[in-house]
Amino acid sequence: MKKYITTPIYYVNDVPHIGHAYTTIIADTLARFRRLQGFDTFFMTGTDEHGQKIEQAAKQRNKTPQEYADEISSKFKALWDDFDISYDYFIRTTDENHKKTVQNAFMKMYEKGDIYKGEYEGFYCVSCETFFTQTQLLDDNCCPDCGRKTSVVKEESYFFKLSKYEDELLKWYETSDTSVLPKGKKNEVISFVKGGLKDLSITRTSFDWGVKLPDDLNDAKHVMYVWLDALVNYLTTLGYTLGDEKMAYWDDTTHLVGKDILRFHAIYWPAFLLSLDLPLPKCVAAHGWWTKDGEKMSKSKGNVVNPKEVADVYGLENFRYFLLREVPFGQDGDYSKKALIERINSELGNGLGNLLNRIIGMSGKYSEYKIDKNNTAKFYQSELDEAKEYIKSAISSLENIMPNRYLEEIWKIVALANGVIAKYEPWTMMKNNKADEANALVSLCANLLAKIAVLLSPAMPKTCDKIANALSFEISNEMYVKILLNDELLDFVAKPTQPLFPRVEDEPQKDQEMPKQEIKQSKDDIITIDDFAKIVIKVGEVLECERVEGSDKLLKFKIDLGEDKPRQILSGIAKFYNPSDLIGKQVCVLSNLKERTMMKKYVSQGMILSAEDGSLTLLGTHAKVKNGSIVG
Repeated sequence: MKKYITTPIYYVNDVPHIGHAYTTIIADTLARFRRLQGFDTFFMTGTDEHGQKIEQAAKQRNKTPQEYADEISSKFKALWDDFDISYDYFIRTTDENHKKTVQNAFMKMYEKGDIYKGEYEGFYCVSCETFFTQTQLLDDNCCPDCGRKTSVVKEESYFFKLSKYEDELLKWYETSDTSVLPKGKKNEVISFVKGGLKDLSITRTSFDWGVKLPDDLNDAKHVMYVWLDALVNYLTTLGYTLGDEKMAYWDDTTHLVGKDILRFHAIYWPAFLLSLDLPLPKCVAAHGWWTKDGEKMSKSKGNVVNPKEVADVYGLENFRYFLLREVPFGQDGDYSKKALIERINSELGNGLGNLLNRIIGMSGKYSEYKIDKNNTAKFYQSELDEAKEYIKSAISSLENIMPNRYLEEIWKIVALANGVIAKYEPWTMMKNNKADEANALVSLCANLLAKIAVLLSPAMPKTCDKIANALSFEISNEMYVKILLNDELLDFVAKPTQPLFPRVEDEPQKDQEMPKQEIKQSKDDIITIDDFAKIVIKVGEVLECERVEGSDKLLKFKIDLGEDKPRQILSGIAKFYNPSDLIGKQVCVLSNLKERTMMKKYVSQGMILSAEDGSLTLLGTHAKVKNGSIVG
């Protein structure tokens, strides 16, 4: 049987953040789990690259929309590759096969009579790429989703007959338990649809960066509305209308999305599919948002969590575990360093890691690392039965997109195994000449740990491979069936290994005063106004900023100083700022400093000015000024 699992395609208006990582890690875990179960699984992700917002962002950076989309899309793909995400296909909406698929789908709906031409007038939010009615807006005609000012747009448009499919959508929600998850989100969708659906504007004429209409319509001024374009990507990936070579996967489709785009995936998208006479998804699952230390993340606050930085410091698999375990699926979650470290040290280190160490230690002392299953069920059948119930619950939880519950059930098995060691004290058994019971207890724990490793492997694949290697077995579909479904017990040969989870020590960063130095000025230190006139300090806007490969300190900037082309400047402030937080900011630059080559290959054409008093702050202006303005 085939399974199709998708993430949303991520909009290239910014670099990846923790929310993108959360969605993708859930999807990756589910895809790995389905493969472990033996299903032929196809997993896709990618980037959404059209729309007015992208066109505007590119213009601000003196790039073409394609150049800008190429740059940001590559960052998403690089991060997923670095995170070892097991996707089968990475789609970009600028791919030629996608454009053809979207045009073919549009034409099918048009020929069916579901698309017609008219005129649209409404309040449009560029940031959200969405129209709103007057009653939906906040004060001062602001967007109800992002809070930004909307503008009234009146233009010719093609419309999709969304209202036609209202009853069929309601029937889908009512007859399918998994159509929208969690249940609370489904109720929100049903309420919206029962409020009445209006036909949907699906083209625009006020910008060019998008997929043009099919040539047969001879209407070149229109481009497809970004959401129609973007949603069809799920079919493009499977070759829809271009050979249909993978469309067999479509019959069992799971879409993972954030709650902010649930309406598009649970209302508009199924309606498009009904128009195309295609089966509806098995499940649209929507998760919540992430805050940091209880506050909403924003660039202005400087508290946006960079997933790569967290994974580099605390370990990728520890980060995966934290995201999946920390919050019930569908609810909002809060990221904090304290909570992450607590889970690493307590649940991973003291729980799972300690269990492996104890099994290896006991088997080494009692049986020269050989672990025999023979008496396990004889002495500990009740513990095996208890674990069996947790395993059933864990499998069911992940199948129903509850990754936090899945991990909670697995950790009940971890606690069970550690608990029986404390309860029965095998070292006391050995002293009392009960070697059979003691070795059977070690076998019980080793078999429980093997079950844990197989079941946990979709969430923490490399960690579980280490456990399997330490006990001399392999994780596979065959092993899944053997020890999880058929309850077979294994013999093991244990091997000493390094601790799985070295303890993370949290050293709070305390404000430290820099040593104050008394500055004694001599007459030679005093400069004249003529000396100062030699220094040229200009205000410039940061167009690009990224880390320099091979350096922990350096950031590489492209800065607009009002000159013919941007300058490249390197600055050693990587420990104080996230690159993405600096894009669009104005900074002060010593512009007539002699350029120099750094790390043998990077030319730096100036110096960004800052003030330091234990922390570091870039110098800027109180209000935005023209790029290239002189500071004097």
